[in-house]
Amino acid sequence: MNLEAFLYNLHFDIDKASPPDWEIDWNDAPLAYKLYRGLPVFPLSPEVPLTLEGGEAPVKPDLRTIGHFLWYVFGLTQFYESDFSLDSTEQTAELMQSYRRFVPSGGALYPNELYVYLKMEELPVGVYHYDVAHHRLVLLREGHFDAYIARALGHRCDVSACFGTVFVSTMFWKNFFKYNNFAYRLQGLDAGVLIGQLLEVAKRFGIATGVYFQFLDRAINHLLGLYEQEESVYAVIPLSVEPEITWFADGNTGYGTVSATELCRELAAVRHDHYVRSKKVLEYPLLIKMNEASMLESTRSFRQIGAKERINGEGQAVALPHVKRLAYDLASVCRKRYSPGMDFVLEKVSQLQLATLMQEATAAFSYRNDLDGAHKKHESRVSLYGCLYNVEGIPDGAYQYDSAAHVLRKVHPGDHRLRLQYGMSLDNVNLFQVPLCLHVAGDKDHFKTELGYRGYRIQQMEAGMLVQHLLLAASALGMGGHPLLGFDANLCDEIYKMDRQGKTSLIQIPIGPYRHRPWLRGSLHS
Repeated sequence: MNLEAFLYNLHFDIDKASPPDWEIDWNDAPLAYKLYRGLPVFPLSPEVPLTLEGGEAPVKPDLRTIGHFLWYVFGLTQFYESDFSLDSTEQTAELMQSYRRFVPSGGALYPNELYVYLKMEELPVGVYHYDVAHHRLVLLREGHFDAYIARALGHRCDVSACFGTVFVSTMFWKNFFKYNNFAYRLQGLDAGVLIGQLLEVAKRFGIATGVYFQFLDRAINHLLGLYEQEESVYAVIPLSVEPEITWFADGNTGYGTVSATELCRELAAVRHDHYVRSKKVLEYPLLIKMNEASMLESTRSFRQIGAKERINGEGQAVALPHVKRLAYDLASVCRKRYSPGMDFVLEKVSQLQLATLMQEATAAFSYRNDLDGAHKKHESRVSLYGCLYNVEGIPDGAYQYDSAAHVLRKVHPGDHRLRLQYGMSLDNVNLFQVPLCLHVAGDKDHFKTELGYRGYRIQQMEAGMLVQHLLLAASALGMGGHPLLGFDANLCDEIYKMDRQGKTSLIQIPIGPYRHRPWLRGSLHS
């Protein structure tokens, strides 16, 4: 299968993305976290704060603060034991146990890993892996790597002014074992919700961030000692308490072109032993091929994307009430975040709730990144659409949300819940109980002209980031959201008449009131 056909099937013909006879070997499933063995470890404080409100003024973080930061971003936060029995007459319950984090993940498999380059007095300066299972840092490579990372980013960031740099990677097998080739789409979205969470947590800790989607992949993987047939970095995020540093300078000014090959020669290769639990790891050639096709070998390949002309819907504009930005305790909202599944309960949603949800999600999504560069005002590359039902004062129908004008533009009137329900590949959500069925949309060509195949995974990451902001806003409003990929993108595009705009639906998020299912849930913090 060529890569064009592969990406098309991932989105528009999901059944062809993976073999029809695929069987999941649950007994040989990998761990949801990576465990390094035989390396120096540095425990992090388990006494995480129960609130992120009223923090102190930004100062250079110490090891205790970094531990709290990493835990709220990606730590193990909750233990679940749920009854998944379908037949209420059964005498014995079918229990499923799992460890969860504050971010959602397809199948709760968490294919991403976090690495961090830290410069602080309490630790040897160097590159670490965040060991979520033990809430500790594992030293992978000791040394000062400011210049190396700056060159891998094309001299576009003043790394020396940053106290740390986060690397978000993807381990291919961690969800390929269940989803086969469809894992490639999930991995970008999972990385995106993780980045979205990281940016929100960083704000509460007074940490300034910038997201770099473009970097010399092999040089960064080489620094971390990653085996590229198994794992690869998707995003690099420097951390600073100096928000006015140079984030996205023109790296071509005063510097020559840097290649990954020459940069890798500057550091000796390192390989570390780690444990994944699976005794048999199957091959995933298409994922490796896509990853290789997405890699950047030279800083000459780095691009910025100018804003495209805004194309608004032609239908009637429905003004939403003006609302203030939500003020909430992120720690509390994270603990309450819930994917309801079959537990949505149909209740009327007010215009105020809808307006707050849409504005908060899109406003929070504004962030520094290397695609926009130093420009603060830019058009978002992903946008929000929604099929609304039983919303106070708004006729049922499909709408496009215009974030600049804070209005809904009617696209297709009527109740679309039946069509959306038929378009789902699994009946794991009853959309007749859902007042808001939202869709994150993006360009159908995923910026292939400007970014090549890397554009697809960047688009999926940005979609995931917007999804996480939606989920946090919904949780703050007392509602639940359940991200879904098992939906008919062609059907949704038809409902919203997206063809004329060159857009497509990337992910579906039902949002609304809910009731809790029977379960035991415990928080994993002191």
